[in-house]
Amino acid sequence: MDADDFLADQFEEYRTHLKAVAYRMLGSLAEAEDAVQESWLRLSRTDSGEIDNLGGWLTTVVGRVCLDMLRTRTSRREDPLEQRLPDPIISPEDGGHPEQQALIADSVGLALLVVLESLSPAERLAFVLHDMFAVPFEQIAPIVDRTPATAKKLASRARQRVRGTVPSPDPDPGRQRQVVDAFLAAAREGDFEALLGILDPDVVLRVDAGAVAAGGMWTISGAAAVAGEATNFRRFSTAYTVEPVLVNGVVGLVGREHGRPRSVLSFTIHDGRIAALEILTDPERLALLDLSAGY
Repeated sequence: MDADDFLADQFEEYRTHLKAVAYRMLGSLAEAEDAVQESWLRLSRTDSGEIDNLGGWLTTVVGRVCLDMLRTRTSRREDPLEQRLPDPIISPEDGGHPEQQALIADSVGLALLVVLESLSPAERLAFVLHDMFAVPFEQIAPIVDRTPATAKKLASRARQRVRGTVPSPDPDPGRQRQVVDAFLAAAREGDFEALLGILDPDVVLRVDAGAVAAGGMWTISGAAAVAGEATNFRRFSTAYTVEPVLVNGVVGLVGREHGRPRSVLSFTIHDGRIAALEILTDPERLALLDLSAGY
């Protein structure tokens, strides 16, 4: 085995880890793959003999690549209607492919990724690398062109935002599924009062329909307002074949029509109620989802 093949083999050992970092940073599976590929290109142009810790070096590089991508994305995004839900990772209830499990470890649900979208690129990088992957602030600081103390403050600000807006999911999958089943039963009946009892008073509903012409992405807050969508929930539960799945490691549903996915629902269950609900109905993105792994 020559040196190039050896280096490629070493890189492959870190590929899943790097994609997990990039996914948390970018919320896009395609962009995460691009970031990982760019990190390989940078490694291939570097004298690997000068790298003491390849895993740490690659994590730093993919973080820097993602930071540049986030900054570019932020500078181009002038219209709020361009916002969208992060890419969901769908797996069967009994678990999925090991790479899927690595990507969604630590309960990186859609609700959390949505909040991460609201952070500045530097805050997001500091939070993701330090709080999710235990990268020291001394290594994070050069990436964001800050001192370690300032990098620590960036992560702290991000942490406060996350804790203030994303409730911790109920850790019991059985209890999560019971709440979702109750939601489905109420939806089939179009029962406003039953829906109201299942929803947290401060529940947030986010719907991503894709193109602006189809509705774009919109948000509804508060139990009464979300329960007011009973007609739409009923249409979902009666018009589609509803399949229980995990969406980013928490309970979810896929609605299919004639076998084709029409919507993906992700629930955050907190204290026995639905605290957040994300719905993806964008047909173009649904067509790209991998719903076969593990089924």
